[in-house]
Amino acid sequence: MHCSRCGAALPTAPPSVCASCGYHVYVNARPTSGLIILSESGTEFMALLRAREPRAGRWELPGGFCDGWEHPAEAGVREAREELGVDITLGELVGMYLGSYEYQDETLPVLDCIYLATLPAGASITLDRDEASELTWFPIAAPPAMAFETMDRALGDARKLLLR
Repeated sequence: MHCSRCGAALPTAPPSVCASCGYHVYVNARPTSGLIILSESGTEFMALLRAREPRAGRWELPGGFCDGWEHPAEAGVREAREELGVDITLGELVGMYLGSYEYQDETLPVLDCIYLATLPAGASITLDRDEASELTWFPIAAPPAMAFETMDRALGDARKLLLR
């Protein structure tokens, strides 16, 4: 690993202090926003079939990485617009989950912020085919294995929230 400020080799893997310039180097989790979009009955949730790596061909929740200085709630609304072509109604935060994401031959730490959400009445969904090849609804009581284990944990927590 090298210092991102001066390019010198680091004495140890982060967290570390660059011996050349004194810069403190950390590996921080990248924030994401995910959505558990519920059906009108509240008993099913929307899942997308991933069209790209990592984990192409597996089911996932709509969502993605937050842009710089973007709040996860705002990112969730933006991601729904980009991936589904709709403006969702954002609901309660289900939880935050520490996970990993494989990108450019690295395993990155991520902090997945997962929210409940609903679609407006009569919403017409237009999938971004670069992101997802298919959309379906699964019973929240019996979800399939999801692409990322943080999504599996969030769905379990969402079931508990919805039963209270």
